[in-house]
Amino acid sequence: MNEEKKIFVIFGNPVEHSKSPQMHNAGFENIEYNAQYIKNLLEDGETIKDVFLEKGYEGANITVPHKEAAFRNADEVRGLANEIKAVNTYINEDGKIIAYNTDAPGFLYAIESFGEVKKVLLLGAGGTAKAISLALQQSDIDVTVLNRSEGKLAFFKEHNIKCSTWDNFNAQEYDLIVNSTSAGLKDDYLPCPQEILENVLQSATSAFDCVYGKVTPFLDLAQEKGLKIKDGEDMLLYQGVLAFEYFTKQNATEEVIEVMRKALKGE
Repeated sequence: MNEEKKIFVIFGNPVEHSKSPQMHNAGFENIEYNAQYIKNLLEDGETIKDVFLEKGYEGANITVPHKEAAFRNADEVRGLANEIKAVNTYINEDGKIIAYNTDAPGFLYAIESFGEVKKVLLLGAGGTAKAISLALQQSDIDVTVLNRSEGKLAFFKEHNIKCSTWDNFNAQEYDLIVNSTSAGLKDDYLPCPQEILENVLQSATSAFDCVYGKVTPFLDLAQEKGLKIKDGEDMLLYQGVLAFEYFTKQNATEEVIEVMRKALKGE
């Protein structure tokens, strides 16, 4: 008798742009794992646990804007996610929802190609920024968070991470500028005022945008200034590989990673 196909999912709003299904389905196929990965548009993040259990999902990835709601609704949170207070991966363990954050290690893998990074300016203060800032802090990399308003900065202050609003920002010299906001995903906005960006990009060597699959206005400006640029594709790949290992309970081989990378690129 055939074993029932396991269903995995990505929750988000919007979610139609997500390339996670093609990446994970290619990985499942490569290891002959009986599973399918689909998209689930979720309007209200606080319903995530009920929807996950009602639909019988085996595991899930969570994207903007639901990572913090997913944290609050999990039965058990493991690892660095407890500090980040945002999760991007759910696993169904005997009806209990176990949650992880694979964004943090995924980001560190993604910036390795920039070489040594000592000082980072991180734009935005959402769930992704929390993950990235703690990952950088744990790696002894100096990080400053810059956000439009004061409201979301309490988290960073609690973790002794330097942070500022646009209004009271005193720029320094940074190696790497990171955009963790959704600016440029569906629009042509910059993640902060152009005069601030122009200033910090002058001395930086690299720019990274968590948005993937396009050169955003932020990356475009960085490229004009002669910086090395990178979109969020590698971060998506590596956080996906780590989630894939939780989903399948198997280590991803180099072959699987390459298959997932190609699927992400649509090759």
